[in-house]
Amino acid sequence: MRHIHAGPDRVRNLHTLGPHGTNLEAASHEWLRRRGVEGTVHLHSSIESALEAVPADGQHALTACAVYPALHTLVFGNLHRLRMVDSFIMPTHNMVLASAGTPVPATVASHPAPRGLVPDSAEVHEVLSNSQAAIDCAAGKVEGCITTIVAAERHGLRVLRDFGPVPMVFTVHQVLSVDAGAGEPLAAGAVSL
Repeated sequence: MRHIHAGPDRVRNLHTLGPHGTNLEAASHEWLRRRGVEGTVHLHSSIESALEAVPADGQHALTACAVYPALHTLVFGNLHRLRMVDSFIMPTHNMVLASAGTPVPATVASHPAPRGLVPDSAEVHEVLSNSQAAIDCAAGKVEGCITTIVAAERHGLRVLRDFGPVPMVFTVHQVLSVDAGAGEPLAAGAVSL
């Protein structure tokens, strides 16, 4: 029987959802900090595009979030090459309803995960990240957004309601290659016995 030794110890690069100011970016930096690792966080337009960019070299992994709407699809659709190697709880940035000046926004940009924070009276415009929601709001594409306090401040938005931080589970997924001799997934650089 072959034992595959793969795991988070070699990970130095995390790929996750951008642009700057997302909770996933903060969680990626926190994971590296907690492990005492000098590493790099790479930001992508979606978790799916991040997964496609992760090399199967054992030094790169994907950071996701337990409430990411399609996490189950991402995990089960990629069992042949993706293995969850860690998870941790960390509070998100404060989640806020913000606007560029409108006190009661009729249109609100939101990622699907925090969509429940959108006021019932508003029309929702789904975007790929909390940071993108702030960008769209600042650009006038919508009157309000559900975003992080970090992204709201970065884009000069006015906070209408602060929901505070949310304790969140973040996950780290290593991309695996296939060991040609065994036909089993193997993290590049892993030791086979």
